[in-house]
Amino acid sequence: MAQEVNLAQLRALVAVADAGGFGSAAAELGVSQSAVSHAVAALERVLGAPVLHRGAPARPTPLGERILPHARTAVASAAAVRSIAEHHSGGLTGTVRLAAPTTVCQGLLPALLRDWRAEHPRLTVRVFEGEDDELAVWLEAGTVDAAVLVDAGRVPPGAVPLGADSMHALLRRDHPLAGEASVDVADLEDDDFLLSEGGCEQHIRDAYRRAGVRFAPRHRIRDLNTLIGMVHAGVGVSVMPALAQPMLPPDCVLVPIRPAAHRTLTLTGPAGRPWSPAVTGLLAAVRPGRDRSAAPR
Repeated sequence: MAQEVNLAQLRALVAVADAGGFGSAAAELGVSQSAVSHAVAALERVLGAPVLHRGAPARPTPLGERILPHARTAVASAAAVRSIAEHHSGGLTGTVRLAAPTTVCQGLLPALLRDWRAEHPRLTVRVFEGEDDELAVWLEAGTVDAAVLVDAGRVPPGAVPLGADSMHALLRRDHPLAGEASVDVADLEDDDFLLSEGGCEQHIRDAYRRAGVRFAPRHRIRDLNTLIGMVHAGVGVSVMPALAQPMLPPDCVLVPIRPAAHRTLTLTGPAGRPWSPAVTGLLAAVRPGRDRSAAPR
């Protein structure tokens, strides 16, 4: 009888592809590295071709790329079956992989994680931090089970709106405008502007456009902590979401901008496949209307 692909082999493939290495995948799965290597090698024997390039990082071959979405679906479906059975026996268990942007991880998720831990103590939530434009891709590819999406378009039934996160000017506390109730973006023209290359760039450009002010950032910074450090050092000013508040040193402040700009946040499961009971239960536990934002001080 010809050998068949089994779930352990597919689970190993997904873990290595996501972790970028056999050792990290082994830690993720809670097995030995040799067990992961044997599972991938067995899969390759069944398929008759390599599915992974053994490098640093390990990455899928063209064949691996083609089968990876199906492997993710199989692994997710098996997890859903286990979750349904466990839920039937009483209470949510298992693991939910949740993706969110940096500022959401800093300013919003801590309160949500506390709520979820209190309501579902047997359920584990693992957080994956990513850029705004990565999150929907991860979600639909099956890399994560749920995500906090920024300015999501159409979302599936059961998605939970988490509210709006307004844009604020990031200033040193000794900046002349730091004590104002709000700041017109035109008043920031005399300062060097540091632009974060994350998902908020469009909101910032739109605010400047509506104000009729030329937008000419002096510096482009990829990492948000680097940007905050440069503003703190007096290099310039920036604009970022209110949820960045927990990341700020004491000598920096956030001041609302005019014209106002904001982004919407939505907690959702994937649009292209059924949600596991764990994801459904997690989203159902979110209490609408509760203020979890980090209000600027």
